[in-house]
Parts: sequence; C-alpha cells; structure tokens
Amino acid sequence: MKYTWTCRCCGQQFDELPLSFAPLAPDPWAGLTEQERATRGTIDSDLCVIDRQHFFVRGCLDIPIIDPPATFVWGVWVSVTKQNFERIVALWDAEIRASEPPMFGWLCNDLGVYPTTFGLKTRVHLRDAGQRPLIELEPTDHPLAVEQREGISLQRVEEIAAEALAGH
Repeated sequence: MKYTWTCRCCGQQFDELPLSFAPLAPDPWAGLTEQERATRGTIDSDLCVIDRQHFFVRGCLDIPIIDPPATFVWGVWVSVTKQNFERIVALWDAEIRASEPPMFGWLCNDLGVYPTTFGLKTRVHLRDAGQRPLIELEPTDHPLAVEQREGISLQRVEEIAAEALAGH
C-alpha cells in the first residue's frame, strides 16, 4: 500500500506499508534439519507433509484494517487431518471449492508479534481455485483472534511491520 511511515524500531522512513507477512513453512518443518527434511517429508509453497502423518496447508488469515478499509494478511500454515488434507488436494484445482464446509485445523506458526500463536484452533475455509484457503481463528480473547474479529488501525499495521521487519 502506498503510504509513508517511519519505523519506530529503526527510524527509517518507508514509502510503502506491507499489508502481508508469511512464514515460509510450518514451524514443525522449520525445526527439522536439512537432512531430516530430505528423509521425512515434502514441502512446496502451499502444502507440507512430515512423516506421512502430519499434514499442513498454507492459508490466509485476514485481518480487516478499519480506516481506510483494507485487509492485512498473515500467510500462515495450519495442520489438518489426513482425510481433510486429501480432500484439499483433491479439490486444489477445482473452480468452485467455496461451497465446501470449513475444516478444523491448528495454527502451526508462532507469529512473534503476538503472545504464542502456535496451536490456536482454526477453521479452514476453502475458496475458489487460485486462492489459498481462508483461515478463521476460534473466537477467543487471544490478541490475534481479537484483531481478526474487530479489525486494526493503520498504526497497528505499522507496529506489526516494524516488528516483522526488524533485523531484515
């Protein structure tokens, strides 16, 4: 988003405000050594399997921005059952998937700008072909769930961006 802001961590001024951040893998995958990854599983930009018994899908956890109306997106990984994973794969290229009922999942990334997010309960909503699933958090008092439910300000997006970009 074209928007001038100053990072509160480094004092640098930016002309764009990032409206999305995403871990490259689920945390259990990231915790494996290269050798373990080569022998225990597979990963691509959207799907991951470890030991043929842990199944992950990447989705979008949308957070509404209140003013101006926009959306901030966390690209996150969730674990799902083998049966749900197989259903997701079977429907991956289907034109119409949004009519599928939501599936249960566990958030499998710890997003460092919040208290621990790993293990939060989710509902995985498939969307039409070409779109990653929408991830809906269980409505709890966890700050991430509250933000998803109530929305955030541009100032909060600046805070997230400053923390997420720190050290990059």
